[in-house]
Amino acid sequence: MAVVDVFNMRAEKVSELELPDAIFNVPVRPALLHEVVTVQLANRRSATASVRHRGDVAGSTRKLFKQKGTGRARRGDIKSPLLRGGGVVFGPDGRNYTAKLNKKVRRLALKMALSSKLAGQALIVVDQIAFDAPKTKDFVAVMRALNLGKTLIVTDGDNPNLELSSRNVPGVRVMRAEGLNVYDLLNCDRLVLLAPTVQQIEGRLA
Repeated sequence: MAVVDVFNMRAEKVSELELPDAIFNVPVRPALLHEVVTVQLANRRSATASVRHRGDVAGSTRKLFKQKGTGRARRGDIKSPLLRGGGVVFGPDGRNYTAKLNKKVRRLALKMALSSKLAGQALIVVDQIAFDAPKTKDFVAVMRALNLGKTLIVTDGDNPNLELSSRNVPGVRVMRAEGLNVYDLLNCDRLVLLAPTVQQIEGRLA
């Protein structure tokens, strides 16, 4: 197991923590990470516009009036594209970008992303980040002490003071352990884990 230092908010070493090799020491396969990120971003896309064609419109198929003798056009049913409320003839059909991935593939990609952060010395474990009240100035002081830039902070539970203190700081994202995903891990320069989250991540990926 890899042993990492645990720091406090003043960047002082307070203890050490063992990280399981089954999660933080997995060989990284860039092609797999690319596939997972591509699917994840595709699932965030909204579907394109779609219209209802003649067969999609709700309405009766009864002939509106007889074929001959009225002097009017030869109407079939009320869903005709020529009538108000009828189907659209050449409108777009729409496209749904959602895709699915095997659960084992998603779990393996998450392990690879965590392993890449540890291997790149971009992972920092902090015992806690707690404030008495939401204060951006205090959070910026912690960022400077830990020498953080574009950072993802993973918490072990609800931490409203931290979330409110960091939301106006550009390049910082605070996320709970259950929401950890491959894209956000790869999209940050530094990963900050609160010490209790390591056990939560281990339980999720075991």
